[in-house]
Amino acid sequence: MIDKISPSVAAALAGLRDEQTLLLGGFGTAGIPEELIDGVIASGARQLTIVNNNAGNGDTGLAALLKAGRVRKMVCSFPRSADSYVFDELYRAGKVELELVPQGNLAERIRAAGAGIGAFFCPTGYGTELTKGREVREINGRMHVLEFPIFGDFALIKAETGDRWGNLRYRKAARNFGPVMATAARVTVATVHEIVDLGAMDPETIVTPGIHVSHVVRIARTATRAGGFRQAAAQGAAQ
Repeated sequence: MIDKISPSVAAALAGLRDEQTLLLGGFGTAGIPEELIDGVIASGARQLTIVNNNAGNGDTGLAALLKAGRVRKMVCSFPRSADSYVFDELYRAGKVELELVPQGNLAERIRAAGAGIGAFFCPTGYGTELTKGREVREINGRMHVLEFPIFGDFALIKAETGDRWGNLRYRKAARNFGPVMATAARVTVATVHEIVDLGAMDPETIVTPGIHVSHVVRIARTATRAGGFRQAAAQGAAQ
């Protein structure tokens, strides 16, 4: 019987090692798999390469991973924002590397990894410092730059609903990079707020098929004093 439900974040991340590449879902503060990132910190893994849309916000999530000194290199589109001070300080001190990738290129490079595409040409970035020294080719009268896929050892994503086969649905903007990242990693771990019986989700609404997912961890919503919601990783085996 196929059952991809993991009893805990730690169990789902058991294969995490130093110097691996992690694809982290999230767009700004939407869809960040914070519990999984906390699990990465707890694992002790170091010298990681992190692929994400940005480079962390405030002191939590990806910023906490950076602050813990676990990241060797960031691959992202928007490393600076109003509250990206953790990354700013580390980068200016020479403690973290940066590969800056235009957002569309980032998504397509990840998608190419999942689709088995060896490389592709894209016009974005031609003639800029980002593509200096790279192979170029004229296609239909326009110059293009050769881009290579981005593979991950782990993809850590946040979904809304899942089942024991690993089929996933997302909530609105939390979807962002999750679907393409799930296809491009050796191991994909997804958190969900609800686990449903097989067949309960209309197949037409499933965004990420379970074939791309290795582990599913249920995360409960608990009310905070401020009246909002905080997510806490389920400690026992999910249903």
